Amino acid sequence: MTRAAELQLSSGRLHALRAGPDSGAPVICVPGLSANAHSFDAIAETLARAGRQVLALDLRGRGLSPATAPGTYGWRRHAEDVLEAARKLGFASFDLVGHSMGAFVSMQAAALDAGPIRRLVLIDAVGVPEPAALLPIVAAVQRLDLVYPTEEGYLALIQRQGAAEPWKALWEAHYRSDLEPVASGVRPRTSKAAVVEDMVYASQQDARSFWPSLTMPTLLVRAARPLLPGTGFVVGANLRDAFLATVSSAEGVEIDANHYGVMAHPDALRAIASFLTC
Repeated sequence: MTRAAELQLSSGRLHALRAGPDSGAPVICVPGLSANAHSFDAIAETLARAGRQVLALDLRGRGLSPATAPGTYGWRRHAEDVLEAARKLGFASFDLVGHSMGAFVSMQAAALDAGPIRRLVLIDAVGVPEPAALLPIVAAVQRLDLVYPTEEGYLALIQRQGAAEPWKALWEAHYRSDLEPVASGVRPRTSKAAVVEDMVYASQQDARSFWPSLTMPTLLVRAARPLLPGTGFVVGANLRDAFLATVSSAEGVEIDANHYGVMAHPDALRAIASFLTC
């Protein structure tokens, strides 16, 4: 079972979900662009069963973490939050797992302070996605800051878009957890302004600059299916090959799932758990 945690950081309040025994070796999980801590439910459950202490974050402006002022986002600011959260909780050493934008934040954290990061898992992000993958990512953001008449109608809309799979096993609960009631229906809590600021920031960065900082054992978990049929890969084959050739500490695993499905695929869960128990 997960339990909520509230962390007061210098940047603001950060909501998180904790799983596993408090005595377990810690793992910090960092979600993607518009995702929240529940995107790691399947991974957290797997690691908790193995005796690990798991902390899955709502980045600022996502889920139950309040939005902060314009100009306070970007990979570096989020990475500083991750490192400060670890210090607040007394994690002298921890494993770090990032999905999508969370992988960029995790690499940035390693560039800022690699010392406490024992092992690093990058889930389907190490550099610029293929152009054909960008349109579905941008489209997914458009759901934010809108009011929907019913919770079930909103969830049906997300499900019809087809990317968030497995729906029942993971993503339904994730999207449901982000909704808050308003006078005329429901709306996502996640701030569109926060997400858009991070998108603009990402467009001005080169994640490859972090690769030399990845001196700790690193696992790239790559989704071997395009984000949506007929679109592109978030980690294309050429990007995968360049990453593994450049980062000598890294190994890769291919998962027969898309960018969302990789978060609950049994092969991904086994690979992550195995890598982090070394």
